[in-house]
Amino acid sequence: MSEPATGGCLCGAVRYEVRGPLRDILICHCVECRRWHGNAAASTAAARADLALTGQRGLRWIASPESDAHARRGFCGECGSSLFWDAPGRDYVAIAAGSLDGETGLRIAGHWFTSQKGDWYELPVDGLPQHERSAATEGSAP
Repeated sequence: MSEPATGGCLCGAVRYEVRGPLRDILICHCVECRRWHGNAAASTAAARADLALTGQRGLRWIASPESDAHARRGFCGECGSSLFWDAPGRDYVAIAAGSLDGETGLRIAGHWFTSQKGDWYELPVDGLPQHERSAATEGSAP
């Protein structure tokens, strides 16, 4: 078995490891993700049972108020890094791709909520699927 993927926040007050496969990255252009991350969000995901917190001193949660999935977002209360998207009833947790350590081998799989993208940027012409609405309606999440 390969080594688990690891990651954490900017200051180190939240650390985690993933003891299973990671989903390829989805780029979410929804209003909430853009506000949360400062731009479109790049997220992977792992089975809930495969995600282990190895340091959670700074971990805080906030409701994602407009989430169709009634999700909450996990972040570091000490440095502000956004880390997780967690919806009740789902068997996975989305993880901010930028919080992973080192090389991941992951690739971008597609774009979600393209109908809500910011007006200051153009969607890339990268040949990847582009979905106007929620990833949740199509079986995935941010």
